[in-house]
Amino acid sequence: MPRVKRVHRFSSMPSSRQTAQFAPPQCGQKPGGKARSAEREKDKRLRIFYFIDTLNIGGSENQMVQTACRLDRSRFQVTVGCLRVQGPLLAHVREAGFDVVEFHPKGGVDSFSGLLTTLRLAWFLRRERFEVVQTFDLYANLMGIPAAWLARTPLRISNRRDLGSLSWYTPRKRAVLRKILGLSQVIVVNSEAIRNFMIQEDGYSGEKIRVVRNGIDADQFSLIRTNRSEVLPGLWPEDKVVTMVANMNFPEKGHADLIEAAKSIYARIPQAKFVLVGDGRERQGLEQRAKEAGLAGRVVFLGRRTDVPQILKCSDLSVLPSWAEGLPNVVLESVAVGTPVVATRVGGIPEIIEDGVSGLLVPPRDPAALGSALIRLIEDPELAARMAARAHETLCERFSFSRVLQEFQSLYLHARVYR
Repeated sequence: MPRVKRVHRFSSMPSSRQTAQFAPPQCGQKPGGKARSAEREKDKRLRIFYFIDTLNIGGSENQMVQTACRLDRSRFQVTVGCLRVQGPLLAHVREAGFDVVEFHPKGGVDSFSGLLTTLRLAWFLRRERFEVVQTFDLYANLMGIPAAWLARTPLRISNRRDLGSLSWYTPRKRAVLRKILGLSQVIVVNSEAIRNFMIQEDGYSGEKIRVVRNGIDADQFSLIRTNRSEVLPGLWPEDKVVTMVANMNFPEKGHADLIEAAKSIYARIPQAKFVLVGDGRERQGLEQRAKEAGLAGRVVFLGRRTDVPQILKCSDLSVLPSWAEGLPNVVLESVAVGTPVVATRVGGIPEIIEDGVSGLLVPPRDPAALGSALIRLIEDPELAARMAARAHETLCERFSFSRVLQEFQSLYLHARVYR
């Protein structure tokens, strides 16, 4: 059983989250010192620092944890850093034996507290002699890349996984982000759509941007076995289950469009049932919207779940009606378990699903088109099965984790060139 590592916290102010389970280092237990320096001199592995906002369930978080766990530990030593050490994936990181450190800016990354925490992170990176710092989401970019630049970390890899559709991306903040990402030698994106957007809309240099599509272990997903009555109790065998997996923090995910489309679907197919997996500040309003639409018993809100692949496996269709996306993990997972997909034609989704061949794509913000596409596949299960099989072939060809590891490792092995 791997040794469980202590979580070290480096907050600019005392954190209310400091508990006995995740205690800060006590006097005499701080990392570093002569003994640790001597140990590092003997260890020839490349020292890598992964930095992310939290370890909650999400595409970026899952990709980071999966990559860390699959890297060759005889060649690479990974430490995981978070702005907030919280979330279900923390258990996986701890079980794998990784050091986890927290740098929590209590007033936000753009506050005075955030500045102090960035300086503490820079000191930590310099002291621990990391050769690679890789950030995995927006807020980790904002703190991690400047800290790595101040620490003179040889290789700094930033990350962009969206098309700038969120309200955060004001013109001023986009300009600031462009300068921060400019401090990294490589900007990793997970789709050609994001790369093209960054070049055309924000003026980034294409030479810096590297496309590394998300990876997924198709063989592992193919082994999943489920029982619908256990995973989704309360459903009848004849129910046609349409599942959407997405956080409910932003209207851009398109939950409201699905609820609107569900009215016409239910009118034509009374056995249709809509399962929404996820949580967030939009949930209460969405529940009210479903009730007002007369769908209170047909739209089921499951909240956050850790068995998403099992839920997708026992669904008839997977739907993602987002207004903007990067390369969504849930589409990859749906394809991996063999569930047909209906999604919007945005971001990197067309790089996974070919419309009419391996799934159906519709315009964003178009509930009528969304409803028609879902009805088509519900009423033609043979067509849906053929599309799912073709999507699975594409997945195995283009989205394997072995490819992700090969591309990242080729980046990491250039780290010492930058010294």
